[in-house]
Amino acid sequence: MSDRKPAGQFLDAAIDLLRRVRDEEADSIEAAGTLLADTVQNGGRLFAFGAGHSSLAAQDVVYRAGGLALMNLLTVPGVVGVDVMPATLGSALERVDGLASAVLDSSPLREGDALVIISLSGRNALPVEMAMNARALGVRVVGVTSVAYATETTSRHASGTFLKDHCDIVLDSKIAVGDAELTLDTVPAPFAPASTVVTSALMQAMTATAAAALADRGIEPPLLRSGNVDGGHEWNGRVLDQYGDRIFYRR
Repeated sequence: MSDRKPAGQFLDAAIDLLRRVRDEEADSIEAAGTLLADTVQNGGRLFAFGAGHSSLAAQDVVYRAGGLALMNLLTVPGVVGVDVMPATLGSALERVDGLASAVLDSSPLREGDALVIISLSGRNALPVEMAMNARALGVRVVGVTSVAYATETTSRHASGTFLKDHCDIVLDSKIAVGDAELTLDTVPAPFAPASTVVTSALMQAMTATAAAALADRGIEPPLLRSGNVDGGHEWNGRVLDQYGDRIFYRR
């Protein structure tokens, strides 16, 4: 490590990763944003899913000021956060075969929709099966993952495949296996994960691309405004009413 203090080292590492995804994933971000715009224009619905800490980036684009009102959270009880007790249960559920099928069978997902699946490793059964089964339904799938895991780890799904193998578009977060940017001789394990910073940035870049693409086509993007600015609640009420049949977090 350099002489810079850990806080500066972490921020430098995060900035370097953001630069990498900006430069190396530009075409994929454009394609993913275009896919979302196509889905909106064609009357489809948008969904995002992530397990554990990957759920943070999914939740960040749902019912979000400055975000697309049509983005819905696809929830799996026990895996969308660390509030479940014990927290380790969420990690265990990610490895359960067949759970994704049960979730999709009871979800509103249908042909013509788009689903963004976030999984840092992309190796567990849940995100792999989620992508496979969603595509079988005719849903377009965007995967946000670290491709490095597919070359440096083994899959935990019976097929031996990873999330990246079952997506229409893949956004590579470039996060190194282990998700820890810093090491110190005095600290026994690597520390300071950057996956949430980078994955959230990828999600926002994708949705920004979708909004601009819709505007370029002469379609007003269904964007939400902050409820803490004057007129925000009235604006959001209009958008939510207009697209109410494609929004599921109000029900």
